[in-house]
Amino acid sequence: MTASNRHWKNPTAGLLLLNKPPGLTSFDSLNGVKKALGTGKVGHTGTLDKFASGLLVVLVGRGLKLIPLFDNCTKEYTATVFFGEETDTLDPEGDVIARGKIPQREELEAALENFRGEILQSPPAYSAIHVQGRRAYELAREGKEPEMKKRPVTIHELGILSWTPPEMRIRVLVSAGTYIRSLARDIALAAGSRAHLSALERTAVGPFRLEDAVDLQPVEGGSPNYTDTLRPLDRDLFEALSLPCIFIDGEEEDDFIHGRPLEKIPATGSLVGTEKAAGVFRKSEPNVLLGVLKRNNEKWGYGHVFADN
Repeated sequence: MTASNRHWKNPTAGLLLLNKPPGLTSFDSLNGVKKALGTGKVGHTGTLDKFASGLLVVLVGRGLKLIPLFDNCTKEYTATVFFGEETDTLDPEGDVIARGKIPQREELEAALENFRGEILQSPPAYSAIHVQGRRAYELAREGKEPEMKKRPVTIHELGILSWTPPEMRIRVLVSAGTYIRSLARDIALAAGSRAHLSALERTAVGPFRLEDAVDLQPVEGGSPNYTDTLRPLDRDLFEALSLPCIFIDGEEEDDFIHGRPLEKIPATGSLVGTEKAAGVFRKSEPNVLLGVLKRNNEKWGYGHVFADN
């Protein structure tokens, strides 16, 4: 996908691949982007814990409307699991709550077999999941034990990169909603040990990779420049997400902009398959995004319309 904005009419909207360093929250990492682009309309498609590093997919301006398109993207990580100590947060910032033996590599290899494919996973108590109307981490900080119900996640790939006791580095490709902190905890328990994550780096979100990201630039001493690396909301983005594109002009475009029934827009009849969304583009300027259609069950309807193109 190109970073060129030659066909792009709104330079304050787009997609940015950002390399977040450890020690900053995902929210704080966006401050420089907001300052550089002069807009508070900046968000990301998935939080990284403060101790973690790696890829944040950032959307700007009207791009915020596209965040749901990333909900089902797989995510790839490299993680370092520290054996012998489990912390309450399951990361290096927490307090040690349990200790265990240092397992042998053979035990770890056997344990990993239990965590490939679809599994049931209990999220960490220190997470933003809502429990009885409150964030789980709020209850945990009050000394309460929130009930973290197990939910299905998929571990597409899982393998050991290195084993230097007491630390194991792994590479893992997972479905959305998977907690790598929980995975580290559960692998350790399966190997008769206890553990927490000592490091975590996100290397990919769907088709987007960390090696294509721009490093976070310091805000002090001036406004950082992200404009040159801001990617347009164009057909390449939808194709990268394996989402269909339709192209309209003239009366069809007018009908779409004014939200008329989709039956009046013959081009929408070409939408087939099981995709949950589709991009609508101007036929004469095929990188101008007019809006998004969304599928609800088997029926297509309006998602968002960008009327100012």
